[in-house]
Amino acid sequence: MIYVLLIVIVAALFFGPQIWVKRILKRYQAPRPDLPGTGGEFARHLIKRYELDDVTVEEAPEGKDHYDILAKKVRLSPYVLNEQSLTAVAVAAHEVGHAIAHHRQETVARLRTRYLPLAIMMQRLAVIMLFAWPILSAVLRLPYTPILHAVVIGTLGILTVFIQLAILPEEWDASFNKALPILKKGRYLAKQDLPKVRKILIACAMTYVASALMNILLFWRVPRR
Repeated sequence: MIYVLLIVIVAALFFGPQIWVKRILKRYQAPRPDLPGTGGEFARHLIKRYELDDVTVEEAPEGKDHYDILAKKVRLSPYVLNEQSLTAVAVAAHEVGHAIAHHRQETVARLRTRYLPLAIMMQRLAVIMLFAWPILSAVLRLPYTPILHAVVIGTLGILTVFIQLAILPEEWDASFNKALPILKKGRYLAKQDLPKVRKILIACAMTYVASALMNILLFWRVPRR
């Protein structure tokens, strides 16, 4: 019984945030003709309003909404770009929030450029070592030590997770220092919609936490002999 309980707790810890994020974003995807436009139209409006002259909007793969700092593009998935819903408007405002922070050269806007490439590099290195180490040991006739292999992979995995979590303040800023005040002060939404949008913006910010927890599972499964 205790093992079943532990499995449930672990599953809730690792998969819960990701399930919650998807559930919240989906809950408020219902069409809302009373809103000021689609996510794409709203993003373009905010870019013009905040005079982000070198920033443009373009389509991204589904579920890959982000602001590309180097290209200066707000990339929105087809649903967010073309639909008129609370989720579309909130996600668009969140991504434009990143663009505003970067345009103003705020310190928080540098977290992604500083830490995300490092996290991606370490994640790739860990995956390569995960599969290549035993092969290299066999080819080069070096002694294979599973414990050392596990320690190296585990350390790289944990570092990757911490690096990803270091980006969370930037995500929180885009949601609650940019998007939510913009939506409130601009009166783009009715008051009864603001609590719903707050949940969506929390989900936007928590995407990195969900990703970090999934990475822990990825690096947990190291080869054993």
